[in-house]
Amino acid sequence: MYLGKDKRHFAPALVLTALALFFCAAIFLGSQVSAQKIKQLPPPPPVPRYKPKPTPTPEPPEYEVIRVSSNLVVMPVSVTDANGQPVLGLKVADFHIEEDGRAQDIAQLGDPEQVPLDVALLIDVSGTVNARFDFEKEAAARFLSQVLKSGDRAAIFTIDRTPVLQQASAPVEIARQKLRALTPAADRGPTAYYDTVLEAGRFLIKNTPESHRRVIIVISDGEDNFSNRVRDSSMAAYRATKDETDLTPAARARILKASETALQTGHRKAQAEVQQEVQTANAVFYSINPSGQALRLNVISTRAQEAMQQLAMATGGTAFVPEKIENLEAVFGRIASELRAQYLLQYYSNNKSGSAQFRRIAVSTPAQPQLRVRAREGYYPKSK
Repeated sequence: MYLGKDKRHFAPALVLTALALFFCAAIFLGSQVSAQKIKQLPPPPPVPRYKPKPTPTPEPPEYEVIRVSSNLVVMPVSVTDANGQPVLGLKVADFHIEEDGRAQDIAQLGDPEQVPLDVALLIDVSGTVNARFDFEKEAAARFLSQVLKSGDRAAIFTIDRTPVLQQASAPVEIARQKLRALTPAADRGPTAYYDTVLEAGRFLIKNTPESHRRVIIVISDGEDNFSNRVRDSSMAAYRATKDETDLTPAARARILKASETALQTGHRKAQAEVQQEVQTANAVFYSINPSGQALRLNVISTRAQEAMQQLAMATGGTAFVPEKIENLEAVFGRIASELRAQYLLQYYSNNKSGSAQFRRIAVSTPAQPQLRVRAREGYYPKSK
């Protein structure tokens, strides 16, 4: 009786024990299966090795119009025939170049199409040009479209009583829009031609790469009565004669001569300063005088044109005087053709003096002396 009762008490314990044994066996068998599966997995992939990137191939060097730290000099040269048309196809052997009288060995001829162009366009807005102003700026705008390519830039200056930078260096479309928006001065006020060219030269030096070709193009009669040098000379003449009490004809003639001498001294100083600045900028200077034959009607106009002619010759450019305003398009076409057809003569200067003095250069085509060769008179070497 008691035994049956004990069997009833042990039955749950037996069931629990059997369940525990079942779970232990399941866990044990599962771990073996997992171990077998782990052993069957493929080995991990090898660790990737670092491969250094190859050194990139350096970009080919750009031509430089004046090299800073070496003796390499690159001179833009224009060659034209008797009709003023560019002469193409010349080789290194066709040129002869001297620096300060010493012959130089030409290394090669550079391609002007590979050298970006920076143009400073100066247009006179003083009251003396009102009648032809619209035609001038339209012709200049078309010129920019004709000559500037991708990578080229143009800056716009106006010549008035003070220099005004109307548009800093910009692509052709922006420069054209600014040019067409210009208006002439309302009155026949003073003109600061010299100061504006000075400002353009300094702008190119400061704001454009030295490796680019630099060009200054002026549309003006070149007359100046308000630049700093001119004003200074006028004031000096006035102070020298303001206390003069002798009013005889002889005294008046003497005063007038003294004033004229002082004024011309101021003009010469201004012209020399402008030429040095443009040469320091390694810029080629072109001028277009819209006055036509009327410039020969007075001494002031003639002297102004002669000064622009001298500056153009010293820098390898040209001073144009179209007979009619309608010829302005043809003049701009000539300038565009010259810029596209320039030769870039490259040579290593054999001048070892280290002097910073101006070095004179002479370029010729000995085998074809009938050709007209234009280049800068020289350059100022850069400090090393």
